[in-house]
Amino acid sequence: MKKKKSVVTRYNRWGYIFLIPFAVVFVTFQLIPLCTTIYNSFFENYMSGLRKVGPNFIGLKNYAKLLTEGDLGKYFCNTMIMWILGFVPQIILSLLLSAWFTNPQLRLKGQRFFKTVIYLPNLIMAAAFSMLFFTLFSKGGPVNSILIAIGVFKEPYDFMAHIGSVRGLVGFMNCLMWFGNTTILLMAGMMGIPDSLYEAAEVDGATPGQIFWKVTMPLLKPIFVYVLVTSLIGGLQMFDVPQILTNGSGDPMRTSMTLIMYLNKHLFSKNFGMAGALSVLLLILTGFLSAIVFQVTAKDEVQ
Repeated sequence: MKKKKSVVTRYNRWGYIFLIPFAVVFVTFQLIPLCTTIYNSFFENYMSGLRKVGPNFIGLKNYAKLLTEGDLGKYFCNTMIMWILGFVPQIILSLLLSAWFTNPQLRLKGQRFFKTVIYLPNLIMAAAFSMLFFTLFSKGGPVNSILIAIGVFKEPYDFMAHIGSVRGLVGFMNCLMWFGNTTILLMAGMMGIPDSLYEAAEVDGATPGQIFWKVTMPLLKPIFVYVLVTSLIGGLQMFDVPQILTNGSGDPMRTSMTLIMYLNKHLFSKNFGMAGALSVLLLILTGFLSAIVFQVTAKDEVQ
């Protein structure tokens, strides 16, 4: 018995050995920067012209300044609005495509081709995507030319000067870039549902709509919650699309300025104390919103 136990112990060592690269990378590139960011958030450390101020320990003053003097609430609302504008059509489109592709009764042809096509936008860099849309929707761009030619507008419409159009473009781009990834995840969840459940529901006389809402959606809930939480985290970290589309200004009137764009301005001005405090607040906010999602989605769990 003792010999068998020693053999198992020696075998288990290989698991720890293979974990070493991950542990080294995690500690070096995630844990240490996280601790450093939290540490810097308690210091006054910025550039005033050519003069460096700090680092001077000031406690929670950076946090108090962000919460009382800054436009943190406004930028949070901007971020959430643009995330919702992208996520709602994205999840609807992904659910629809997933239901179509996984329905054996439809027998759709060329599924592999269409699955590849819908995932391609996710492979395009957000910077390239933003530059493309900036060119397409500029005052002299092809979209304005087409709309004028068909009589929708009499003169070019400045998409970048209106709140609704800028936010709508950001949401539309996020939807296009991520609906393919969401579709693949939801399809994986739907394909894991046993066919016997669908057959039993059909025998009981359930309609396709009832099968989807009463069978598919409840069993798809773990994947759906995962998609919702990861999309929420990605939405809070939204940066590249609005940054490039508005040239970093968040115009019009900073209504498209996101939390990470606000953080980037502090980093650009080398205000590391405020940037650290904002990063910590963003971490807390992400954890709080994710906990709310888990709490709400767990309400109908069987007790």
